[in-house]
Amino acid sequence: MEEARSVSQVNFYIKNMFTREYALNNILVRGEVSGCKYHSSGHIYFTIKDSSSQLSCVMFASMRSGLGFKMEEGSGVIVQGSINVYERDGRYQLYARKIIRDGGGRLYEEYEKMKKRLLEEGLFDADRKKKIPAYAKSIGVVTAPDGAVIHDICNVAARRNPYVQIYLYPAKVQGEGAEDTVIKGIRYFAKTDVDTIIIGRGGGSIEDLWAFNSEKLAREIYACDKPVISAVGHETDTTIADFAADLRAPTPSAAAELAVYPYKEVEAALREAAYSLKWQINNILKIKKLKLEQYHTVLKHLSPQDILRQKRLYIADCEDKLSAVMQQRIVAARHQLELYVEELKGLSPLYKLKGGYSYVTDKDGNNIKSAGDIKKGQELVMHMQDGQVFATADRCIVNKT
Repeated sequence: MEEARSVSQVNFYIKNMFTREYALNNILVRGEVSGCKYHSSGHIYFTIKDSSSQLSCVMFASMRSGLGFKMEEGSGVIVQGSINVYERDGRYQLYARKIIRDGGGRLYEEYEKMKKRLLEEGLFDADRKKKIPAYAKSIGVVTAPDGAVIHDICNVAARRNPYVQIYLYPAKVQGEGAEDTVIKGIRYFAKTDVDTIIIGRGGGSIEDLWAFNSEKLAREIYACDKPVISAVGHETDTTIADFAADLRAPTPSAAAELAVYPYKEVEAALREAAYSLKWQINNILKIKKLKLEQYHTVLKHLSPQDILRQKRLYIADCEDKLSAVMQQRIVAARHQLELYVEELKGLSPLYKLKGGYSYVTDKDGNNIKSAGDIKKGQELVMHMQDGQVFATADRCIVNKT
């Protein structure tokens, strides 16, 4: 007899069989919703069935982004996910990753093909997207005139900045001709002076949103000179227009938040900036004033007038010193002169004349030093202290020693 297996071993073995089966790891299953329960944890438990069978399903809270509508009893859906075994109960179930309404499968495939083609063409490139103006004065909105979108945008805009002008271009956002009216709205606002264009509508199925999955609309958004914000559907809905737009907003209200700057916050920031700027300017002016005073002091010492003044003082000081030196030299010279005068007195003939002496010259003023130089009858001049005596030599006697 073969060895008996435990229930856990059997369930584990079957689970591995499901895990290894590639077709069961990514499968699309069509059916009708039954017994749908939204759990407080965020998980969704439901069953899909057809005329002859049913399949248990679960969508965990972490996968809820793959659900763009609220499931109801009897809804036809296509569930994408993997089938595996829940070991504890020994039953298999479909773990859903994405759920779309039945009838959207073909559209979803078309959507994926279009997205891939436009992505390869570069219509979604981030480097070509235009920057949304930070301080828009006017905004053009292309949406249905009677829907909640325009009311949500106006309410948010009024709360954030009542001075921003909101202009509406009424457009069809669902059904035949919807994409053409949205394109006309973009072209209309492109010729006006609005700063930003918002295109949007509320949530819905892929069929409801199909006008915003238009290739023609995507190319119009790409070619528009003004920045375009796409606000189509709920946060979980993503359209071709979202990828082509310069900015995607999860909801119309979020689009208004992104497009309209908060006036009061900016006003407060400007006041704070003005205060800070004024303080900085005053601080800079104080520093510059101190530097100016320093430069003024330096320039006063370096100015031509001050230099001339300093030179004049220096010259006056030198003049005083020179005068004192000259005076000292004069005094010393006078003293020396007096000494020389006293010496010269002893050597001066005139001084000797005062002592009773005289000297003799011929009539031409030639000094006669020896009696032997005098000839008889020669005219002589005798110079005395108080005058001259003219005489004629009668005879000349020479004493010989």
